[in-house]
Amino acid sequence: MHMISYQDCDPILSWEGLVEAIQLGHKRNKAEISDTFLYRKDDTLLSRSAWIDGIGIAIKCATIFPGNKDFQKPTINGAVNLFDDKTGELNAVIDFHLVTKWKTAGDSVLAAKFLARPSSQNILILGAGTVAYSLRQAYGSLFPDAKFFIWNRTPRHAEKLANDFVNTQAVSDLENAVSSADIISAATMSTEPLINGKWIKPGQHIDLIGAYRSDMREADDNTLQKSRIFVDSFETTIDHIGELKIPVAQGVINKEDVIADFYDLKGFSRNSEDEITLFKNGGGAHLDLMTSHYILQTWLENN
Repeated sequence: MHMISYQDCDPILSWEGLVEAIQLGHKRNKAEISDTFLYRKDDTLLSRSAWIDGIGIAIKCATIFPGNKDFQKPTINGAVNLFDDKTGELNAVIDFHLVTKWKTAGDSVLAAKFLARPSSQNILILGAGTVAYSLRQAYGSLFPDAKFFIWNRTPRHAEKLANDFVNTQAVSDLENAVSSADIISAATMSTEPLINGKWIKPGQHIDLIGAYRSDMREADDNTLQKSRIFVDSFETTIDHIGELKIPVAQGVINKEDVIADFYDLKGFSRNSEDEITLFKNGGGAHLDLMTSHYILQTWLENN
């Protein structure tokens, strides 16, 4: 059994390798998944399990405590256990933050690989936390010549993140930043939409990550109505996350408006340069499993 830490394994991983692993994982038999959520006011306990025949079993438990930022502590903590597919033995305990970093951003850049225009030059990231940092790294790998813009409700946090990268600057005018971007990637804890459909323009790709509960949204109704909508998994998004659950319940969009998930990557495509594509990154235990399997294989190859 291997104990895989963030510090030891993060430097040997690559976004290209992970994206390939997620693509290959979705060519296997569909994952058996189970999600459990427990709540205490703003705090959440999330337990996600997945079993993919030929890859193995992963169980991830995560606590999401937004108030931790007031104590300079991570808002998300947890652990991932990876079990052998043939024997059921525990193969590895992998640092939760390592899996989350690579899975969350890798999920989004896989979608962007197919949906964003290859010529995209201006990339806006909403949020300035840990996920936003990994998004800057991942999108920078896919679009190495792009300029990046960081917006956050607390400007000094956006400035701090921007200062860690070249070709990256903090912005304060959200409307102008949204309307000027080719790709908009949102990783916030917002329960009210930040992206206004009046601001978006033809050809944009919108990547929504932050909403993970049934009461959370980052984009308004108008944005969804103007976009061709894709998700990483039908099962973990449409009936569970407010980004889609709320507008579907209110009749703003229909479930049928969600075109494809990662089990139908052939459906991930642009019909024109001008259409607006929107991807809801909902995560899911199957993605944790695929990412953990990639991490373990890479670890074994290098040790």
